[in-house]
Amino acid sequence: MMVIKKDGRREPFDIDKIKNGIIKACEKRPVSMDDIEAVVSDIEKQVYTDVKSEITSHEIGEMVMQHLKDLDEVAYVRFASVYRQFRDVNTFMDELKKLLNERDETEE
Repeated sequence: MMVIKKDGRREPFDIDKIKNGIIKACEKRPVSMDDIEAVVSDIEKQVYTDVKSEITSHEIGEMVMQHLKDLDEVAYVRFASVYRQFRDVNTFMDELKKLLNERDETEE
């Protein structure tokens, strides 16, 4: 499986990169290694069950963010801030507002 990077380069899929990013996002959060391993395993299954031979880094990033959103909102925001390359506080606040709105909708 090859990953198509944002700049068009292709590199082999490396589940350890995903795991390390998730661990970093979950640092000092109440998230167990078992939870992290489950997320990593689920993402790996998603990637390999697709019949394509290539996947974009964007698709992988979105998978990670969806899992983190369900697992730990702080870890989600940490990962999103790096992945989406927030350029200023307003961009960061927009993401937080979106997260809060989604939470409010699910609680109703």
